[in-house]
Amino acid sequence: MDDRAIARVKAVVAALGVLIASLGGAFALGVIGAPSVVDVENRFGEVDQDRTIILTDLVVNNPNPIGVRLGGSTVNYTVSMNDVEMAHGSKAGLDVESGNTTLPFETRMLNDRIPPWWVSHIRNDEVTNVTIDATVKTSLLGNRSFDLDQRKRVETDIISAFASNETRPVNGPESPVYDNPVLYINRTSGEWGEVDSQETPIPMEFVVYNPQLEPYTITEVGYEISMNNISMGEGATERTYVIPGETTETITTTPTIDNRNLDDWWVSHLQNDQRTTLRIDFYAKVELPGTGQQVRVPLDRMTYVQEFETDIFGTKNESGNSSAGGDSSVDATPTASPTPTATEDGVLGDDGGDTPTSGATPVSTPTTAAPDPTDATPTPTDSPTDSGGLIGSLPRL
Repeated sequence: MDDRAIARVKAVVAALGVLIASLGGAFALGVIGAPSVVDVENRFGEVDQDRTIILTDLVVNNPNPIGVRLGGSTVNYTVSMNDVEMAHGSKAGLDVESGNTTLPFETRMLNDRIPPWWVSHIRNDEVTNVTIDATVKTSLLGNRSFDLDQRKRVETDIISAFASNETRPVNGPESPVYDNPVLYINRTSGEWGEVDSQETPIPMEFVVYNPQLEPYTITEVGYEISMNNISMGEGATERTYVIPGETTETITTTPTIDNRNLDDWWVSHLQNDQRTTLRIDFYAKVELPGTGQQVRVPLDRMTYVQEFETDIFGTKNESGNSSAGGDSSVDATPTASPTPTATEDGVLGDDGGDTPTSGATPVSTPTTAAPDPTDATPTPTDSPTDSGGLIGSLPRL
């Protein structure tokens, strides 16, 4: 290479150096804008027994008239529900055209994140705050970052379905020893107990009326809980109740959800378009007066059926193209397509914590006035639902 060629190369290198320095100075002075995250949308993808795919579209805005390759820049995002970190992801080496560019992420969330979230939801009065933090870090401005913080509130009201003043008759098997109804249920109530990582108790009370002249002895009240037909717990009281003739008695029991089954429920919840039917079936063992014989009486009139629906990311019904999890895909609005050179998806496991969690809004069934315990045998009333239970309306979040 002769001296003239060497001189030309040096001149080009010097010019590039000046250009790079000028661009860096322009970024620093704000003449050229730095890219930032302007929007983020999430939806659920495929789900199986172990993990849930979260599909994310991050919209990065490049305010400059030309596209830039952000080789020294990264985009990071984190999805949290009541401060329980559910998923995170990142991308580096990005091509960002002028204007808006959509950067797609596909992140795996382990389903063992669901029990700690559920705990936080119940502890937080059935409220979940969904938080999405997205950050662009760029070396163009000395590793400064530009953040987008999105929040969404999700509420449920599952527990209100357990309160009723409706009078419901309870019939036992046909027998010459007694007349039906065996009992009347005059009032029910329930509340969330002390939820932890293992279980969600629901302390309940039933005010029952014995219309017979002879006393009844209830030796056991049992329950079975299911959510979307998945068994969530079963058990029975150990206390005996004696109900004199033509009097009332308050019976307590504590149906308990086994939180170890919540990850299985979560799969069904997403596969059912984020809808769940919670059902609690009760039975009683009644000792017949004067015989010592016990009969198991299904408490059909005490069956609770509560439906609730969630839309965790608020994108479920944006289009007709549903994912396996029941959420709709999001229509792209940015003007350019991304060409990332490297991708790293985050996978989160259970931290074993008892962090608080959230839920949906049911409406309890209309009720009728309960009979006065001092009155004579009440007149039976039909249940307002075909199932004989209290079926709440299907709320939308």
